[in-house]
Amino acid sequence: MSLASLERVELKYGEKVVLQNCSLQIAEGAITCLIGLSGAGKSTILRLLNGLRKPDAGRVIVRGIDLNTLHPRDLIEFRQRIGFAFQFAALFDSLTLFENVALPLREHTKMTSSEINKTVMDSLESVGLGNASDRMPAELSGGMLKRAGFARAIVTNPDLVLYDEPTTGLDPIITHVLTDTIKRLRKQLNGTAVVISHDLDSIFAMADYVAMLFEGAIIAYGTVEEIRESRNPIVQQFLQGSEVGPIPL
Repeated sequence: MSLASLERVELKYGEKVVLQNCSLQIAEGAITCLIGLSGAGKSTILRLLNGLRKPDAGRVIVRGIDLNTLHPRDLIEFRQRIGFAFQFAALFDSLTLFENVALPLREHTKMTSSEINKTVMDSLESVGLGNASDRMPAELSGGMLKRAGFARAIVTNPDLVLYDEPTTGLDPIITHVLTDTIKRLRKQLNGTAVVISHDLDSIFAMADYVAMLFEGAIIAYGTVEEIRESRNPIVQQFLQGSEVGPIPL
């Protein structure tokens, strides 16, 4: 069963076609990883899934609801069911880690201070940052910043969590830690995750399903094993990192 889907989506940035006839199913209760060339439009798919972008054509369905049909106020409310871990964490420099994670609860819920305190601390502890709640973003390492972004993304207990390149620029040890954290959070939330990453080892370690975006459309979709064994020459060239093949360089 799918929790979300893109149905024949088209989207342009000015004259540039980013997505064209793009369809994708996001399986409920699974981790789906998006792969593809840099600038292919993977991050755009995340922004479509949480309503930050609207398609020029086609439909984006989440929990059976076409996001295009929602009034802006209803979309803001609906978005609380979707967590977003931004590529660079996007924390407020002037707020402590606790205050950053608490922000969605203070802005969009009627929780009491004690309820917020417990929920925030539970989220921070779930990513191994329970002892860092009073620290400022500038005091955190790159890996800690990423995990702080994860904590904020899950603090509203969302149905769907979107991770935009969570391991970019990090060493192999921290990449392994973050990969395990994403897997554990999906299980803890009993939810669904979509992850964009260029780290194939990380993808193969966490993904239930992998989708490859190429020239505006999903050209391959399947389990890790199915993608690894794909006979599509574009997929194989990408996985092997080869200069030889149909992908234009």
